[in-house]
Amino acid sequence: MQITRQADYAVRAMVYLAQLEPNHRAATGQIAKEKGIPPSFLAKIVSQLSVAGLLHTSRGAKGGVSLAKPPEAISLLDVVEAIDGPILLNDCVADSSACQYDDTCPLKPVWCDAQKMLVNHLSQANFAQFSQLPVGN
Repeated sequence: MQITRQADYAVRAMVYLAQLEPNHRAATGQIAKEKGIPPSFLAKIVSQLSVAGLLHTSRGAKGGVSLAKPPEAISLLDVVEAIDGPILLNDCVADSSACQYDDTCPLKPVWCDAQKMLVNHLSQANFAQFSQLPVGN
């Protein structure tokens, strides 16, 4: 499994915003420049994160984007799923009818356990942890 480039960019943008002083906004152009994200791509990402309730956006001279919640209340899972949708290692994990071997498959428990561990790990990683890094990283 690999997250999309868009999810990677979203995570980078959220790290940048988590490193700002509380309630500070950043211009999307500045985030794009600092984090190496194509500006047009970042606009789409910001829109998705805003719809998911993770970012506040405002236009105008004093506009920009900011976290909609404290960084400790935003998990890595929140951001990845806002962009890529629910994490799913295999179709059978979410839908037993997706596999004709569901009742006898020796692999299903492995897929289910692996997904639970990954989702749990990502849900425990929050952006307050990542805000300790220097803004340039």
